[in-house]
Amino acid sequence: MNEEMTNQLAATAERLANAAETLDRVLTKLDSQHEALNAKVDRIVAAVEERPVGDGESSRAHRLEQRVAELEKANTELRAQAARMTRKTLSPLLTAVLSKSGTELGDKLDPAVVDKTLQSLSVEQRIAVKAEMARAGMIE
Repeated sequence: MNEEMTNQLAATAERLANAAETLDRVLTKLDSQHEALNAKVDRIVAAVEERPVGDGESSRAHRLEQRVAELEKANTELRAQAARMTRKTLSPLLTAVLSKSGTELGDKLDPAVVDKTLQSLSVEQRIAVKAEMARAGMIE
């Protein structure tokens, strides 16, 4: 039994030695792959560090910022122009109704005066007249 155990122990020791050699080879291969990856990372870092820090990008960004400012200014000007270009005149029917009641045409009209003036019209006509006055900016 002792001899048999010795043989088993020798076989186990041999398998362990083989496993240790295999592990050693795997570790050596992993170390070489790790070093290769580190070298690649170092080259990438060096390439990034050598690149000029945003010379082209900063000028492009500056041009884009200027363009955005120009477009915002043009947009503001167009909005102001559109506000000035809104219709400020009334239809002949509305002008006639307001003049018959003695209401003066100004920038804004008092809602009570408008309601009193439009009493002679039907509901549909009052709605149409008020919509037109609101479009002209005379009432809210």
